[in-house]
Amino acid sequence: GPIDVVAGRGGPLKPMPGGNYRVNQKMLNHYREETYSSHPSNLGAIMANTVAQSLNIPAYIVDPVTTDEMIPEARISGVPGIHRRSRSHALNIKYTVRKTIRENNIAEDYNQFIVAHLGSGTSIAAVLNGKIIDVNDALLGMGPFSIDRAGSLPLWGILNLIFDKHLDKDSLIEKLSHESGLFGYLGTRDYQEIELSAESNNETRQIIAAMEYQIAKEIGAMYSVLNGRIQGLILTGGLAHSKTLMENLKNRLNYINNFYIYPGSFELEALAEGAITAMSNPELVREYT
Repeated sequence: GPIDVVAGRGGPLKPMPGGNYRVNQKMLNHYREETYSSHPSNLGAIMANTVAQSLNIPAYIVDPVTTDEMIPEARISGVPGIHRRSRSHALNIKYTVRKTIRENNIAEDYNQFIVAHLGSGTSIAAVLNGKIIDVNDALLGMGPFSIDRAGSLPLWGILNLIFDKHLDKDSLIEKLSHESGLFGYLGTRDYQEIELSAESNNETRQIIAAMEYQIAKEIGAMYSVLNGRIQGLILTGGLAHSKTLMENLKNRLNYINNFYIYPGSFELEALAEGAITAMSNPELVREYT
């Protein structure tokens, strides 16, 4: 049948609440000029717009990575002039919360979840009534280390890299966001290969244990943000395919009652749902200004 609407992946924009945004000229300019980030997801809205224009239909993005619904306390860093940023797997996080509520008959008017998106990057979010009120910056320098990202680091180590090793800003960003984590220690990004190697290799086992430890620790932090009153912990992203990782996290987090595991990412379902919502409830569509 004919196509009525098109939705693209929302890349980094200025911080804004989640939702369905009409693709407009200002948004396209910010993506083309890489105003907020040079990231492949910048192409999502541009491609959606190209398709939409050729068919004369509307184009949207849904819950972009810079979705920002943080509570004020979560933004303050401890250093004036430096603030904590909300950059996460918002599209998948918000969708898996809606999915969990639907599939488990959980009250829609008041609910609290922790969502851990465990992919090549890790986002661990406190979600109150569908809003991400706190989350680590999954792109650079917060939360647990992941497949190839550094996560939170001791400040002295970063200062050494800059002043003693003389790394410039671009090399440092590259190192901390693409060459650290499991890849930095073990030389591979293939998690199945890493798990296999851990069966016989003590060092590999220890590195995985450290990652599990950091993930559990960050989930514990979000548990305290929500006063321990949660409907459950949602585990999603590519690493949720690992039965061993899921079991180990459950053992470390046995104070949490309900675990909902959704391996992989549901970005396409989330975009489709957002587009349908935008078409049927035009009053809910947001304008990027």
